[in-house]
Amino acid sequence: MNASGVFSWRRFKAVVAKEFVQMRRDRLTFAMLVVMPLMQLVLFGYAINSDPRHLPTAVLSADNSIFSRSVTAAMRNSEYFDILRVVTTRAEAEDLLRTGTAQFVLTIPEDFGTKILRGEKPVLLLEADATDPSATSNAVGAFKEAVRRALDRDLAGAFGNLASSDMAVDLRIHAEYNPEAITQYNIVPGLMGTILTLTLVMITALAITRETERGTMENLLSTPVSPLEVMIGKILPYILVGYIQMTLIMLATRFLFNVPMHGSLVLIYSLSVLFIAANLTIGVTFSTLARNQLQALQMSIFFFMPSMLLTGFMFPFRGMPAWAQVVGSILPLTHYLRLVRGILLKGDGLEQSLTHVWPMALIWLAAVVLGTIFFRRTLD
Repeated sequence: MNASGVFSWRRFKAVVAKEFVQMRRDRLTFAMLVVMPLMQLVLFGYAINSDPRHLPTAVLSADNSIFSRSVTAAMRNSEYFDILRVVTTRAEAEDLLRTGTAQFVLTIPEDFGTKILRGEKPVLLLEADATDPSATSNAVGAFKEAVRRALDRDLAGAFGNLASSDMAVDLRIHAEYNPEAITQYNIVPGLMGTILTLTLVMITALAITRETERGTMENLLSTPVSPLEVMIGKILPYILVGYIQMTLIMLATRFLFNVPMHGSLVLIYSLSVLFIAANLTIGVTFSTLARNQLQALQMSIFFFMPSMLLTGFMFPFRGMPAWAQVVGSILPLTHYLRLVRGILLKGDGLEQSLTHVWPMALIWLAAVVLGTIFFRRTLD
């Protein structure tokens, strides 16, 4: 047998030493190996919460009895509800639910306290924005128990005969926009933004690094094109790819998952260009920072993970701590999810959608500026 076929500790140690040297030179890859597990630990340990509390709640009350005050106090004490506004009209309450400003609206009817004392069981209505059923289910259960305890306490003594196993009021829960609490209604529209984020960022992140490795970048550098022209020229063809993906997902949304479409498809297609452009520009920015395709791919994955976990796609956005919500707010997917779900499930028009459009436009402009700066450094 040749000596080269015999295991040599000296050659083995040389190979190991070479890999450590390579790891030290490729600092980005080494940093990803350290940062990714830490980020997963922090996100899953602190940011992810499937039992959101302190949900914004509005109250529409035509009664000021001790019973109505006890009900609202019990909701606050449950920690699931933060009563932020007291509205006076039905239209105002519906607008808060539609825009997502309030997760719940509690309606207390006129003569609520008087009807309880008469044993007439007045209706107590709680309306919930149930586009994401997981964000409201636990709170609804806590509401029922909080009302029962509050009324039993107030009816003790002389009115003890009214406090029984049967609740003194008629509790009605209206799950708006998704009354059957079908998970697909929330997940499938969100998949459109998630799939676009993954594919578009990854494709364009490899654009410049691929040309650098193949040697075609030198030909591009010899031309008089500006960094902005290169960026726009590279992302423009992929905008068409993004719209093709959108169309396929929309067809599946309608015909495979039977998700209702209450709003305008033309509006979704028109406003989606900002989201597609933002992701493509972010991908190009990654490609200017990376030295090879592996690094570009790692950056894409690093960007995609918080986009999955901190945007409200997989877990309720309001269940996350404040710092995680701030991080999520600078990701374009957060605003695109609200845009798509609002149009499809709530029937939002242009006026309501603009609330989610301008943050995406701001993120896109920031990505263009950063990408231009980094690409200019690449040219140098």
